[in-house]
Amino acid sequence: MRTSRTVRMLAAVAVVLLLALPLIAEAAGHPAMTSLATRIIIYGIAAASLNLVLGYGGMVSFGHAAFFGIGGYVVGILYQHYMDGTPFLGFIPGTDQFLVTVPAAILVGGLVAGLIGALSLRTSGVQFIMITLAFAQMLFFLFVSLKAYGGDDGLIIRRANEALGLNLRDRPTMYYVCLTIAAGFFLLLWRLVNSRFGNVLVGLRQSERRMAAIGLPVYRYKLAAFVISGMGAGLAGALMANFLRYASPDMLHWTKSGELMIMVILGGVGTLFGPVIGAAVFLVLESMLASWTEHWQLGVGLVLLFVVLYTQGGVDALVRRLGGGRP
Repeated sequence: MRTSRTVRMLAAVAVVLLLALPLIAEAAGHPAMTSLATRIIIYGIAAASLNLVLGYGGMVSFGHAAFFGIGGYVVGILYQHYMDGTPFLGFIPGTDQFLVTVPAAILVGGLVAGLIGALSLRTSGVQFIMITLAFAQMLFFLFVSLKAYGGDDGLIIRRANEALGLNLRDRPTMYYVCLTIAAGFFLLLWRLVNSRFGNVLVGLRQSERRMAAIGLPVYRYKLAAFVISGMGAGLAGALMANFLRYASPDMLHWTKSGELMIMVILGGVGTLFGPVIGAAVFLVLESMLASWTEHWQLGVGLVLLFVVLYTQGGVDALVRRLGGGRP
């Protein structure tokens, strides 16, 4: 009883802090905190999307940056064609409307995930890891070669998308938009992982043979999870493109997939909010260590090593254990 009361109190405090964060940052004279928090929210969505297949489904995908980058490029390409006044592929009109570009990024991210997953999920283990990595790298080099969309230099989005009269160039406004979307995303994710579908995914992680033996279509469940995960990553990529007003091939590079995987591991594999905690730890460490040395990755690696060896489930499990709850 005491533990549940403590959890509710901590959750209430966290909600109040999240809502008041831009005001606190401004009052403290550190407005950059709002931008950092926005990045944490966006990467938290991307990492949680990866966690759906990695933590719940047991599918180690090393190509999720592909869906993240595609989400960003959907926003950038549609904006460029809107500014040029030319349709994409000769029939798709460009647009700068947030309520059009973001759903489009989610849809395209899901379609690409469906195509990649349909082939990749016919394998497992190391083969699955390498195939997802190979597809992501192919898409990376594809966008590098597209000189019409910036090539190596990426695609500049000179103005953030229009969203119901909101000024998305204003950092607090963008923060609240991302926070609202993240709240809806994690609500849907919570419903999903606590549904029959989520239970099947956990069963697949433990033993695919047993799930197949009781008559469940294993391949279809895994493909559905992979598509949903790709849609979430596409959403995060679209938000990041609007936040940075820039889409780059680096968003699709395998190192970005590695960063998302580190966030999941740091926060806690197979937990709902662990990836957000992991994103916060990773980005705060990056910000702090990069100000001291250009070799900040070494510090992150040491922290990751400590988390893997001693927390028994990531930062989320460590916090639960310190709070007296079960990890």
